[in-house]
Amino acid sequence: MRSSDPSLSAEDIALGYKQLLAVERGWRDMKHVLDLRPVYHRKEERIRAHVLLCWLALLLIRVAEISCGETWPTLRRELQHLQVGTFEGPAGSFRRRTQITRAERSILGALKIPEPPEIQELRAATTAS
Repeated sequence: MRSSDPSLSAEDIALGYKQLLAVERGWRDMKHVLDLRPVYHRKEERIRAHVLLCWLALLLIRVAEISCGETWPTLRRELQHLQVGTFEGPAGSFRRRTQITRAERSILGALKIPEPPEIQELRAATTAS
């Protein structure tokens, strides 16, 4: 490893290379892990907003990975089964989530996210006058 700054120690140079690798991994992940497709913006504020949202998404992924000690694909695969269904009948409708698995409960706990309520919404049937 080389550096143009003679005041840097070998440890500092190695740390700089590790940080560079982390940044490059971040850009690769923004394309692959986040499943980004090409998006074309013409206005500068939209470009900035798009980059910021991608960066925030990657930050959330990294926080989840570090907190849970798992990769994002593993976390996503476990959490994608947690869903909400809408059920309708003559008396009205309600929204209910699926049962939370042990793995999902562990992930939510590691992220300090409370379990979503089992019943999301209750609506009585409206009667026509």
